[in-house]
Amino acid sequence: MSIKSGTGTRWGYVVAVWGVLFAVPSFLWAMGSTFGARSTVAPELVRLAQDRVPWFLAVLWVTGLLKLLGAAIGFGLTRLRGGTAGRSLVFCGGGAAVLLIWHGGLFVVHGILVETGAATVDPDLAGLTRWYLYLWGPWFIAGGLAFAAATAHYLRHLRPVGRRFAGTGALGALLLSLAATATGIG
Repeated sequence: MSIKSGTGTRWGYVVAVWGVLFAVPSFLWAMGSTFGARSTVAPELVRLAQDRVPWFLAVLWVTGLLKLLGAAIGFGLTRLRGGTAGRSLVFCGGGAAVLLIWHGGLFVVHGILVETGAATVDPDLAGLTRWYLYLWGPWFIAGGLAFAAATAHYLRHLRPVGRRFAGTGALGALLLSLAATATGIG
């Protein structure tokens, strides 16, 4: 089975490219480089990478692999798959869309609050807040929107049962995000 190629299938490829590009910094930082991290990432995270803290290096490798998994999901959303594979793709695509948009949205909202004076941060972190507002937040949101577009296009070719899997993934991601935010984890 294949999805008619065109604008819709391109979103899956956009997700794949986004995921690979997003994985690169994680792998670079896990291998000891702090290229791009010093000014765009929280100083305590840069220190963990520089000090080669084993658990943090493991986190960097795992997040890099998860980003590559996201790329594979995006690629998978370019062509219809039957049964469990198709349902898994829409479950993961719907969940990824919500997680990424939520996470990026938190960065943007926090940045706007700091920029308008409604919230404060340590003056040393003000420049970092701008990176999260103008780079990381929009980057996460762009990835989430690409996942949403790729999943929506894929869903147009599925029966309603596939839509339930996408909705379940999105709802699960939303609940996970809300719980992480409420507990101060994310």
